[in-house]
This record gives sequence, C-alpha cells and structure tokens, in this order.
Amino acid sequence: MTDSIMSKAATMEIPINSNGDTGTLPEDDSLEQAAKLQWSLDEKDLQQVMVSGPNLNETSIVSGGYGGTAEGIIPTSSIKGSNMHHSGSSSSMTAEEASRGVAVEKLETMKKWGLNTYKCTKQMISERFGRGSRTVDLELEAQIEVLRDTKKKYENVLRLARALTNHFYNMVQTQHALGDTFADLSQKSPELRDEFGYNAETQKLLCKNGETLLGAVNFFVSSINTLVNKTMEDTLMTIKMYENARLEFDAYRSDLEELSLGPKDAVAMARIDAAQQLYQVQKDKYEHLRSDVIIKLKFLEENKVKVMHKQLLLFHNAISAYFAGNQQQLEQTLKQFNIKLRPPGADKPSWLEEQ
Repeated sequence: MTDSIMSKAATMEIPINSNGDTGTLPEDDSLEQAAKLQWSLDEKDLQQVMVSGPNLNETSIVSGGYGGTAEGIIPTSSIKGSNMHHSGSSSSMTAEEASRGVAVEKLETMKKWGLNTYKCTKQMISERFGRGSRTVDLELEAQIEVLRDTKKKYENVLRLARALTNHFYNMVQTQHALGDTFADLSQKSPELRDEFGYNAETQKLLCKNGETLLGAVNFFVSSINTLVNKTMEDTLMTIKMYENARLEFDAYRSDLEELSLGPKDAVAMARIDAAQQLYQVQKDKYEHLRSDVIIKLKFLEENKVKVMHKQLLLFHNAISAYFAGNQQQLEQTLKQFNIKLRPPGADKPSWLEEQ
C-alpha cells in the first residue's frame, strides 16, 4: 500500500503559477498522509526490533529474518559449550593416549622380563641335570673360589679380633677400678699405705698401656672390617653380576643353537636373525663383566697384600710391646702407624661441639 502511494506521489504534476510559486493542490493532503503513514510503519518496525530483537547480553545468530520460526535462532552459549566440550574431550583423549602408551610400554617390559626369566630358568635346570652346556673359564672360576674362601677366613679373623677387643676392654676397665680401690685403701690404711700405693700405681700403668693397646687393636679391627665387608664385598657383587650374565649368555646361545638346527624357511630365518642379535647383546655384556671381574680381582689382591702387611705388623708390634711392659715401644708403634688415641672422656662430644 505504501509503495502504491509513493509511486502515485512521484508521478504527480506540480503546477507553477505565474509568480513561480507552487500552487495549492488537493493532492497535498494525500501526500502528507502517505508520509505520516510511512513514518508510523517505520516506528512500528523499530519497536518490533527493540522488543523482539536479540538481547545484547546474549548474542544470537539469526537465520531467516525476524519473522522466521524459532528454529532459526542459535544461541552462542551452545556454541561456546560445544567448543569447550570439544577441547575437554581432546585433552582427555591425549591423557588417555599417554596412559595407554605407558601401559603398553610396561606390558612390553614385563613380556621381555618373563621371556628372559623363562630362558634363564630353563638353562639353569638343564645345567643342573647335565642336559645343557655351560661356558666355563677355569682360571677365572678358580680365582673366584679362592676369593670366597679367603673372605670366609678373614671374617673369622675379624670375629676373633672383635672378641679379643671386647675381653681386653673389660680387663682394662677392671684394672682401672682395681687401681682406684687400691688408691682409696692406701689413704684409709696407714699400716698398708705403701703396699696399696705401689699396687695402685701398677694397675694405673697397666690400664694406661691397655688403653694404648686397645687403640692399636681397634685400628686393626677397623681395617680388616673395611677390607672384608666393603672391598671384598664389592668384588663379589661384580662376580654375581658376571655369573648372571654368563647364565643369560648360555641361555640365548642354546636358544640360537636350537633354532639353527630347525627348518630354514622365511619365518625361521627371521627368528634366527632376531635370536642372533639377542645372542650378540648377551655376549657383549658377558665379556664386559668378565673383564671387570678380572680387573677387580687383580686390584683386590694387591690391596689385600698391602693392607694386611701393614695391619699384621701393627698387631705384632703392639702386642709384643704391651706384654713386654715396654711402654715407650708401644707408644712408638702407634706413632709409626699414625694412630691417635682419644683422651679419657672424649667418647661423648662437648656441649660446644654439639651446637
């Protein structure tokens, strides 16, 4: 209706009078009414937009115009929720893939460990029942047996030396108490003052020499303990690793020999190649540990001779000087081996040292 009125108004002729002014026409009222009608329609459309249009706080994507159905309106909140759900699912999928990778790796490790354990157990049983062959190094195994026997004997020496130290410590404590008792009786018995006096001096001198000897024996025990429980034990740990490597090497060697005696088709050749690679890895490991054992045995023997030469000389000189009553020689022995005695009461640190 508006279009028809506007087209009619556009095609009207406007007459001009003799003075050049426009004349008053009857159609002016209709034009004015058309303009008012157009303005009212535009105002209604604007009100419709303001009422039914999208909220600025909740922006929406509108499809099909304002007069369309509600199916054309898609809230952006649903789009945001969809994006967040997509990113959350992606992160969860990444975490799931990572955990799955760790589980697969652990499963593969367990599989290899189980296969290796099976092969080694099979080889061990075969060796015990005399059905399987084993790699033997006669010279090295003889040295290992000598070391184990030597360790047992040195452990016995250490046990006896500790027993001697405990007994001698008790004797020194008894001599110290006896000397104090003699000195007390010397003060309370005038008629036996001299006799109690020189017996008290003798016990104190023996107690002093006994403490000096205890310092030497304790040093001897400490050195033997280090040699047995640290140096020898470290070498024996390497020997244990070497023996395990030898068992694994023989197990994979036997597996390779069994596969080599079988058929030679494509599948069998692939298995033989894989077994050959594993055999080579075990062989390198075995030879490396064998070399380590040989070197450690050599250095252990040299260290043992050096340590025991010094400790046995110390033990002999200290014991001889003590029982000979040669206090000067006993003190000289401790100086010779750089042994420093703790003064009486030095077992417990002072309050200043504890701070």
